[in-house]
Amino acid sequence: MNATPDCHLTADRASDRGSSQIPKSIHSANRMRPTAPTARMSRATRSVRLLASACLLGLLILLPACSAGPHEKRLLHALLDNYNSLERPVVNESDPLQLSFGLTLMQIIDVDEKNQLLITNIWLKLEWNDMNLRWNSSEFGGVRDLRIPPHRLWKPDVLMYNSADEGFDGTYATNVVVRNNGSCLYVPPGIFKSTCKIDITWFPFDDQRCEMKFGSWTYDGFQLDLQLQDEAGGDISSFITNGEWDLLGVPGKRNEIYYNCCPEPYIDITFAILIRRKTLYYFFNLIVPCVLIASMALLGFTLPPDSGEKLSLGVTILLSLTVFLNMVAETMPATSDAVPLLGTYFNCIMFMVASSVVSTILILNYHHRNPDTHEMSEWTRTGWLRMPAAAVVVGLLDSW
Repeated sequence: MNATPDCHLTADRASDRGSSQIPKSIHSANRMRPTAPTARMSRATRSVRLLASACLLGLLILLPACSAGPHEKRLLHALLDNYNSLERPVVNESDPLQLSFGLTLMQIIDVDEKNQLLITNIWLKLEWNDMNLRWNSSEFGGVRDLRIPPHRLWKPDVLMYNSADEGFDGTYATNVVVRNNGSCLYVPPGIFKSTCKIDITWFPFDDQRCEMKFGSWTYDGFQLDLQLQDEAGGDISSFITNGEWDLLGVPGKRNEIYYNCCPEPYIDITFAILIRRKTLYYFFNLIVPCVLIASMALLGFTLPPDSGEKLSLGVTILLSLTVFLNMVAETMPATSDAVPLLGTYFNCIMFMVASSVVSTILILNYHHRNPDTHEMSEWTRTGWLRMPAAAVVVGLLDSW
């Protein structure tokens, strides 16, 4: 039982004696070997410290943004939990709500002369103050504005009265920007299709005036005071040029109308889009060919009567002018209010060419007559031979 500890003690002493006999050079080499792992450990330590510093810096940067989320959520609950979107936001129900209205004309998409429609790309701009949407920004983490969908808030029912769109309202419902002082900004873009009476009197050298009339559909002037945002009219600083029309301006006007049925006024804002047609296309594709064809009709008179192409030339020119006139008629609306200038020009040229064809027929008819085929009638003989001769004789007798 006591032999086992003695054996272990003997083995330990033997190992100590063996280790003491190892040369000193080997001990010194063993002391030099840990240098490389120590360097690697120091570099790894520095990398870990840099990574930790970067994470700490990112956390400090993201901390304000993370802290703003709960404040905005709390603010939305405070504003909208008891909010009624059907309530007109005024202190006194007898006071009108001030509404500033403007628009930005982005593009004229099409002017449909035949259907008398104007299609435009417009951004509306509505501004009002909602007394129920005010807060102290210091109580909500410095939040100064919110973006809220329009169906959650009271919104003025401003529509375009002369709309020709199937859905009547062609705007896209964007968010309402609400400030901490209660001001609300609503900028819905849309494709507007409005009616426009096209005056074709001076086509293709014409100017057009297309009006867009905006107003509240249910509120009168005592409930909603619609004001023009800019006295100069609509904003055209971002307008995209059109290849067929030049934009002259977009003046605006505030109208206050009283009807016999009601004592309260009804207010609307009317913008007039003034445009001028570019004539380069019509000049080179309609006017210049028509002038050349008309000059060919005049040159037809220089052909000799024996030429068989004299009559066919006049008929061909007449048919060509008819084709050009049909091209103009397809563009213009079917209205009897006015006749376009270009159509009047074509009609005059066609009348001249038709007269030349009739004259050519008469000339050829008399040219190919002879006494064998056409005997002079009695009335022709009297009218063209006897009566002029008698007049000459009477004149000679009077002179004597």
